[in-house]
Amino acid sequence: MTTPCYSSHTIKAEARRLGFFACGVAPAGKLPEAHAAWRERSLRLGHHADMQWLAAHEALRRDVCALVEGARCVVSVALPYYTEPHQAHIARYAQGRDYHVVMRRRLLHLAQAIGALSPEVSIGRRTPSRGAWGAAFVDTAPIDERYWAWRCGVGFIGRHTQLIVPGAGTYCFLGELVLTAPADIYDTPLPLHCPPHCGRCTAACPMGALDATGLDARRCLSYLTIEHKGALPAAAQRAMRESGTCYGCDACAEACPYNARVQATTEADLQPTTALLQRDNWQSMTQEEYAALFAHSAVRRAGYTGLLRNMAAHSTEKEVAKKIDEEGVRQ
Repeated sequence: MTTPCYSSHTIKAEARRLGFFACGVAPAGKLPEAHAAWRERSLRLGHHADMQWLAAHEALRRDVCALVEGARCVVSVALPYYTEPHQAHIARYAQGRDYHVVMRRRLLHLAQAIGALSPEVSIGRRTPSRGAWGAAFVDTAPIDERYWAWRCGVGFIGRHTQLIVPGAGTYCFLGELVLTAPADIYDTPLPLHCPPHCGRCTAACPMGALDATGLDARRCLSYLTIEHKGALPAAAQRAMRESGTCYGCDACAEACPYNARVQATTEADLQPTTALLQRDNWQSMTQEEYAALFAHSAVRRAGYTGLLRNMAAHSTEKEVAKKIDEEGVRQ
């Protein structure tokens, strides 16, 4: 008897209808030993800095079938978020609505759509906080998103360690559906890689965080301005002043030749707000203004005091440093 399965063509058609730029499907399983060894070496070198969640739950991260009971296939999708350059001082990924919300909502719509079009598929047993069809993930669980995007044929991993999606570059949010029924056809990885002579991303990194061993978060402005707690290193402050950033960093993406001709997104939720574009006096921002400006933004990850600390790197005003101390006491 033939096992009912999802139609890969249907999955991709629905993904396109919902606005995803790329979609691929692969059988669920373990990470290859070579990729697992690469992850282990990166952790051993301390490239994850103090982001302990990157080292936690390795058994689940290495085997998606351990993460989702009954997993049979993985669907990987990419949603472009590139926006035109402007002086927002915020990395492009965080200029619009929080991508976790945008992507998860659309992934659940995709799951509902393919489920409705595939009523004959046995979709397994419902688990807490997950659907009977499986589970959706957007950078919130121990699943190696870039590996699965590569394995599903969505893109390839560049020298800067970001996924490069042909036609959309690196400016893409990734998400996954882990389904508890198989698909009829699976994709294969793209036979693409960064040109060996390029290295533009490595040269462009303000803090020299990229080398042959990968990305060292301890020298990455994205990590330092978002996840790092405490004072910023002097070198990071200089790099922030030179680049003009207060949150995150797009230097390696801007240097990547695969981003040279990408189109700006038309997704309303991913556009910077008028209030963000019109904000010109960042050093004087109050906590109330911060809460209103970033109510539905990924920028809330750094917190008000974290953003004030970053702003202080652009200013020698004693009032800014005083405000940081005051807010630290209040919180």
